[in-house]
Amino acid sequence: MAAADSPSLALQRRDLCSRGIRLAGKMRSDVVELLDTYVERQGLDASVSVAGVEGVPVAAVERWDEQTGTQRVLENLAAYRAFRVLLAEMLEEQREQLGDTDTALGRALASVLLQVSAFTYHLEELLRLESLGLPSEEEESPPPLDPHLGLFERKLRGLRVLRELSQWAVRSARDLRQIAKHSPATSSAPSPAHSP
Repeated sequence: MAAADSPSLALQRRDLCSRGIRLAGKMRSDVVELLDTYVERQGLDASVSVAGVEGVPVAAVERWDEQTGTQRVLENLAAYRAFRVLLAEMLEEQREQLGDTDTALGRALASVLLQVSAFTYHLEELLRLESLGLPSEEEESPPPLDPHLGLFERKLRGLRVLRELSQWAVRSARDLRQIAKHSPATSSAPSPAHSP
């Protein structure tokens, strides 16, 4: 990400990337578990298509291998900031819809929201390490939830949010591996065993 790194900066970057990969793995595991619970509690079919649901960051990207480290971090940051807003909306809707009758789903949503917030902060730290300014959050906010959406459409949007968040967790781990692998000074520092 930076042209001339000190060994200390390279080690910090590699450490941030390693911790981020672990955070992304834990988040993905929890989101997959939450997806199963969400589908069951919302009475949805797990195979239902949500392709038409808009306003959710999509993890798929063209020419992924051509992106710079900075592009990767900025795209991840924009996505996780959006997911933070979307999950907060889902949590609020869940509380309005079910009240205290489904505390397990509410706790799981709140836990994933905390993980997304922590990962967002982690990405911001990575940008700060590179002495890059943080983009404003207003530019990256998802469109506000349409108050005229019916209950079923809200459930589908929630399903799309969780599916895409699961895919983003996979992409984030890949992105962080690429950043750690292509850090200019990582070759001069002793490298730990390569993880798949």
